[in-house]
Amino acid sequence: MLKPKSVTKVIIDADIIAYRAASSTEGQHPDDTLDKVDTLMNYVVAETVLFPSADNLEVYLTGKGNFRYEVAKTAPYKGNRKDVVKPTNLPAARQHLIDEWGAVVSQGEEADDLIGIASCIGDPETTVVCTIDKDMMQLQGWNYNFVKDTWTHITKESGDKFFYTQILTGDAADHIKGIHRVGPVKAGKILDGLTTEQELYEACVKAYDGDIERVLENARLLWLRRYEGELWTPPK
Repeated sequence: MLKPKSVTKVIIDADIIAYRAASSTEGQHPDDTLDKVDTLMNYVVAETVLFPSADNLEVYLTGKGNFRYEVAKTAPYKGNRKDVVKPTNLPAARQHLIDEWGAVVSQGEEADDLIGIASCIGDPETTVVCTIDKDMMQLQGWNYNFVKDTWTHITKESGDKFFYTQILTGDAADHIKGIHRVGPVKAGKILDGLTTEQELYEACVKAYDGDIERVLENARLLWLRRYEGELWTPPK
């Protein structure tokens, strides 16, 4: 299995940890949920960094507010989740991650954005993002899926290609609408052979029949921030 030769920073998507722990212990005592949180966290740490510390382990949770709600015009951002019932012990799992694992909670953006920003600090070749969220595949560096136990090395080029593919396809999980009947295969054909960001962007605009606003909307909904307060802009 292809893995990094060394790891200097591990970034954990704690939203996934909290939800999986709470959902797998639904109907049980909150202590069971907290034990499950620790089990998952200890597993991820054991697979990525031998001696976790404040210098090499960062944990992030999504808090209140999200600028994407204002960006979304075509369809309400995550509007398909409004009736989803959350696990009973999810708040307890989140608080445990804050108290015991030092999780940082985002404000006005998602944990994904804080992860994107953190991934840009330091060497991408020794930085690992731990998540099962496919959106993270746009981030340069190493990606560890702790459910499938798989490692993926993401280059700047492959991350860009993934991002522009999403602009075309949208993201059903977050209620982001793409081009009708354009999935990953058709998107791959549209972007085939293109290498620069300018080429990828222009291909997306063309596929949307020149509707730059739709391309901008999807890009800003899908892009994970690389610095604080960033709002995606087209390549120049």
